Amino acid sequence: MFRYFENLVDPYCDHPETDRPPTRLWPFLKVYAEPFWRVFFWTGLMSVVVAAIEVGLIYYMGRLVDLLEGPPAQVWAQYGTELVMVALFLLILRPALHAVDVLLLNNAVLPNFGTLIRWRAHKHVLRQSVGWFENDFAGRIANRIMQTPPAAGEVVFQVFDAISFSLAYFIGAAILLATAEPVLLLPLLLWCLAYAALIRWTVARVEPASKAASDARSAVTGRVVDAYTNIHSVKMFAHHSQELDYAKEAIEHSRRTFQTEMRIFTTMDLTLVTLNGFLIVGVTGWAVYLWMQGQATVGAVAAATALTLRLNAMTGWIMWALTTFFRQLGVVAEGMETIAQPIDLTDRPGAQPLTLTEGRIEIRGLSHHYGRDFGGLDRIDLTIAPGEKVGLIGRSGAGKSTLVKLLLRFYDAEAGRILIDGQDIANVTQDSLRRQIGMVQQDSALLHRSVRDNILYGRPEASEAEMIAAAKQAEAHRFILDLADPEGRRGYDAHVGERGVKLSGGQRQRVTLARVILKDAPILLLDEATSALDSEVEAAIQDTLYGMMEGKTVIAIAHRLSTIARMDRILVMDRGRIVEEGSHAGLLAQGGLYAQFWGRQSGGFLNAEAAE
Repeated sequence: MFRYFENLVDPYCDHPETDRPPTRLWPFLKVYAEPFWRVFFWTGLMSVVVAAIEVGLIYYMGRLVDLLEGPPAQVWAQYGTELVMVALFLLILRPALHAVDVLLLNNAVLPNFGTLIRWRAHKHVLRQSVGWFENDFAGRIANRIMQTPPAAGEVVFQVFDAISFSLAYFIGAAILLATAEPVLLLPLLLWCLAYAALIRWTVARVEPASKAASDARSAVTGRVVDAYTNIHSVKMFAHHSQELDYAKEAIEHSRRTFQTEMRIFTTMDLTLVTLNGFLIVGVTGWAVYLWMQGQATVGAVAAATALTLRLNAMTGWIMWALTTFFRQLGVVAEGMETIAQPIDLTDRPGAQPLTLTEGRIEIRGLSHHYGRDFGGLDRIDLTIAPGEKVGLIGRSGAGKSTLVKLLLRFYDAEAGRILIDGQDIANVTQDSLRRQIGMVQQDSALLHRSVRDNILYGRPEASEAEMIAAAKQAEAHRFILDLADPEGRRGYDAHVGERGVKLSGGQRQRVTLARVILKDAPILLLDEATSALDSEVEAAIQDTLYGMMEGKTVIAIAHRLSTIARMDRILVMDRGRIVEEGSHAGLLAQGGLYAQFWGRQSGGFLNAEAAE
């Protein structure tokens, strides 16, 4: 039974992806709710049925009071069959209908709706560009991905569990009172008007207050995660107190926004208690008056009393449900600031996979300044022949990393073109471009998974033997066999911790190298590939690196000039332009910037500041 309802909707069903999702709340929710419309219909219908049954029971209680005014034997003889049928209904049919109602809501809708939103939101966010992620906190992005689905699920829950139920209940209550005595409708209608005004007042204030509170909570998360992510810097600089003060500022702001939100609820509760007092006195008191005048039966008084007491108990729940509904809408709206952002770096219509034949790279008039008037690249022209090994050096900010990022199409160039084997990379699919490029970065962050998973990330279909061969080539196999994590996993099964923190910098770099070796892409980008290695390991791996380069087109960024001295050609960049190029010996002979860098090296590293 559970499995049937749980499988009514597939949260991973196919759907048309869009680069620009709706940015308004209701269209946004409508898109996500499309697979659920049929289930929503039946859930809403069952909610109305359950409410009608509740009102019907109150009506029958009043009828039962009137029936019991006669002699017991006569009552049983005349109404015994009716009483038995009502009992059977309460014992069998009512639980069955209620079961369908809760199974639809709790098992068909809630788990699947939240899962669908989280899956699609994560899928959308993963398609964002590197630049998009660089402009936000990873913790805040993750927080919004995690908090939006349960908030949206709570919105749906309140729609069917409270809002549709309460509407049906109020309509049923009005019909019941009109049937018993039409004049009893007057205090109920007056109360409904006041209750609606209170709801309007509350909702108008709760939604912005909850949005502010949600934003404040996200800010707290962002600051806390930022401290945890950079815990080495916090400890190294002994900034424990400063981080506490930095977090306290956000936590205090979160407390104040939450206080504002709670003041609204307190005012609402006090006003509601007063309104409900008028409801009970108005309806019950008038019913008693009508009975004293002989215009209403005892059963009508009993039904009116039970109904008002039930409404009194429900109104607080309904008001809380409505405020929860709008508060959670505020959370969804805050999450949309991340989830509904358009994807600006996309494959162009009709983009084809990159067909790599030789590995020739041509850069024509390439400029990129990140939307500023300085930094980045300025009108770069460069051709790298198939299989050529090019070293790239320059001061920090000279444009080296920007060139690599544009080659990977992490950004779209502001001007100019990059062609690989005559194909403009802006016109090919991003995935096919990056599959043809292997890259080792200076920041060799790893996934919080096993060593095996991290190496196989380069080529998931590779065999165990191929993976181990790549690790041996990267001088990583020996230390990997000695690894163990707190869970008792050893060797290639050991987990490396978040961003690989359980490994030393050199160990992380060698695992990264093994991953790129396994990928075996025809174009190779090295950004300080050996910067984290000690001299002994670097010397052992240098031949491996040059072995990796055989037959590949290579661009290697280095501050340690000895690592690129054997390159076919060395390019010197300064202020976004290529100012010198040639072989190591030729550039030394020129006596220019490269010769200055070489002459001012300390321990083989480029002393850029001294070179200035």
